[in-house]
Amino acid sequence: MGRRKNYKDIIAWWSGGVTSAVTCMICIETYGRSRVRVIFIDTHNEHEDTYRFKKDCEDWYKLPIETISNIGEEYKTIQDVWIKHKSLNVAHGAICSYKLKRIAREKWEKDNKFTHQAFGFDVDEPRRAKSMSLNNPRTKPIFPLLLHNYDKKKCIDIIQDAGIEVPVMYKMGFLNNNCFKTGCVQGGIGYWQKMMKDFPDKFDAMAKVEHNLTKLKGSPVTMLKDQGKNKGLVFLKPHPKYPDVKDITMMRGREPKPLFECNGFCGTNDLEERSTEEQDINYQLDIFDVINSKKSK
Repeated sequence: MGRRKNYKDIIAWWSGGVTSAVTCMICIETYGRSRVRVIFIDTHNEHEDTYRFKKDCEDWYKLPIETISNIGEEYKTIQDVWIKHKSLNVAHGAICSYKLKRIAREKWEKDNKFTHQAFGFDVDEPRRAKSMSLNNPRTKPIFPLLLHNYDKKKCIDIIQDAGIEVPVMYKMGFLNNNCFKTGCVQGGIGYWQKMMKDFPDKFDAMAKVEHNLTKLKGSPVTMLKDQGKNKGLVFLKPHPKYPDVKDITMMRGREPKPLFECNGFCGTNDLEERSTEEQDINYQLDIFDVINSKKSK
């Protein structure tokens, strides 16, 4: 039986970052606009500039970007997720990403038919692609950036060559475009050191969240963990009831290295232990240099 007329069977997931944006365009160029649906999972916790970038991408694709969300039913805000589960990070990633993104995507899968889903794993993320293919075959995944050997810098070049401004979080020195309203709980030590310096109000608010959740749970709840010799949990700010738990001021400055985009794929990198970068590194200042170098040409 042939493909049904007007059946949009290629699902391209748009997360608000440059890698997913380029993935969607590759799908359109490869399969044709008539076959592609572009979908965004909205946590309602994104930087406002994400929605400007979304509109620019819609103009570029000449396609609408559909929006789905788990906000408004069981959870009204991302904070509701943290409070209900008394958690920020779990073994396979952030509880908020799992509940608001992965579950939303899996619900969508059950209610829709598709030939393939396209995910924006770049050339630095082959383990995640392998894990998804082996452990989540029902997604029928494809990985256009891996096929083209594209990394994040190449994606920035493509976005800018299309005349589109990259999301403002990249210009501020972050390597993803996730959850800026609160700050990303998967950001890691380097990310939160930068937040402490550049956005102290957001840092203070998240430190208060950690302390409030710790009180609710009756044991330390943190986003961060020391990956060094003396491993252990790390608070953003010291907790008077847990003086033996480190705080972020006690950690050395982290070498900036990339972290993946938060696209609703938590738990897909479960073939191996999560890397140090996934645990505590999330921004890289040389991305700002890449953006500026393109403008100066």
